[in-house]
Amino acid sequence: MVAGMNHPGVSHATPSVAARLDRLPVVRAHRVATLVIGLGLFFDIYENFLAATISQVLREELELGRTELSLLLGSAFVGQFIGALTMGRLADRIGRRPAFVVNLLVYSLFSLLGAFSPNVWFLVATRFFAGIGIGAEFSLADSYLSDLLPRRVRGRYISWAYTMAFLGVPVVGLLARWLVPLQPLGVDGWRWLFVIGALGSFVVWAVRRGLPESPRWLELQGRHDEADAIVSRLEDQARAAGHDLETPDPAVRAVQVPKRSIGALFAPVHRRRTSMLWVLSALEVFGYYGFGTIAPTVLAAKGFDVVESLGFVALTYAGYPIGSILAVPVVERFERKHLVMASAAAMAAAGLWFGFASSPASIVAAGFVYTAVSNLFSNAYHVYLADSYPTAIRGTGTGAAYSLSKIVTGVMPFVLLPFLDDHGPTGVFTLVTVVMAALVVNVGVLGHRTTGQSVDRVD
Repeated sequence: MVAGMNHPGVSHATPSVAARLDRLPVVRAHRVATLVIGLGLFFDIYENFLAATISQVLREELELGRTELSLLLGSAFVGQFIGALTMGRLADRIGRRPAFVVNLLVYSLFSLLGAFSPNVWFLVATRFFAGIGIGAEFSLADSYLSDLLPRRVRGRYISWAYTMAFLGVPVVGLLARWLVPLQPLGVDGWRWLFVIGALGSFVVWAVRRGLPESPRWLELQGRHDEADAIVSRLEDQARAAGHDLETPDPAVRAVQVPKRSIGALFAPVHRRRTSMLWVLSALEVFGYYGFGTIAPTVLAAKGFDVVESLGFVALTYAGYPIGSILAVPVVERFERKHLVMASAAAMAAAGLWFGFASSPASIVAAGFVYTAVSNLFSNAYHVYLADSYPTAIRGTGTGAAYSLSKIVTGVMPFVLLPFLDDHGPTGVFTLVTVVMAALVVNVGVLGHRTTGQSVDRVD
């Protein structure tokens, strides 16, 4: 899959760590890692959808104008741009595990501070800094699981992690519907939503410290004894479960690259896919985060009050985990490139339906279908992106692509909210349809195949 320079001092007569990992069956350590990473992603998704879900509440409680609301919705994503760009590169330099420890701790602290915001500007600032921690989560999670999981189940288990993660979307919707009208212990319900996210992610931070470092990354650093010890434990678990291990593929070998900077992403072997992935990452947010960001505001524009809107949003958000579950059986059966294209086209169709819908039943049905197909898209996109770079620059590559998606998401409220005011819900989702069509063309023309291939195969 990837050409590069062999790591010095590694004999080709000895099976590489990468080859030994790829031939493994699924063992307990893989399931535990998927569970722990999924829990961290749960609170990442929870936080991503929190401000948008209660945007109308915050607009009334903090007396926000359109510009202030756009700043509030966009501030976390600007922070995520910085976090994704810097923490992905940091993970390639210092390891996946230390980067994980930093990002969740930053998110937990500033999300908790946000609960005590005395005004909108304090909340904007805490959202920005929380975003720095949140922004790294996707790229670190994808890189770590791609490093650890065998190639035959990589897509399926990453989809399971995201299925767990996207339970955070209906959870935040239901919690908002329950807590917003209340004042537990005399504290506004919306503030409790921030506290819940912060405390939950802190628990995950404590648990995640027990995960092993990526063996592929250790091997590239020349820390062969540590890498071998981790893989040997996985092999022992497989043998204890009665599995016969295949002979490792000698063509699978983690390779070093001349440099681990952004410039390495545009080396001749990576240039085409990097260009495609950056365009894909910039465009996908209009369809994916566009819905979550403006759905409550769109419902308000259709004439529904805040409590009704929150109820509709909570029901439509149930589609997120269901769509993620749908991805589990198909992500290894169909080429990732084609799944990305087909699900993006389905999002465009469901978005138009939501834009034209007027009755409560049709609004909920359209929103449910939209969120379900958008998470089929999301799972395919995450696996596709993590599949696209070798271990040495996987964090840098995924982080750079995610950083583009985050900065576009940060700017998006300044585009979509005025567009909603000027053209209404139908106009907004017509715009989303045009963007999704451009995404499909981009992937169709420039996209590459990754399904079933090792992330470190040297052809």
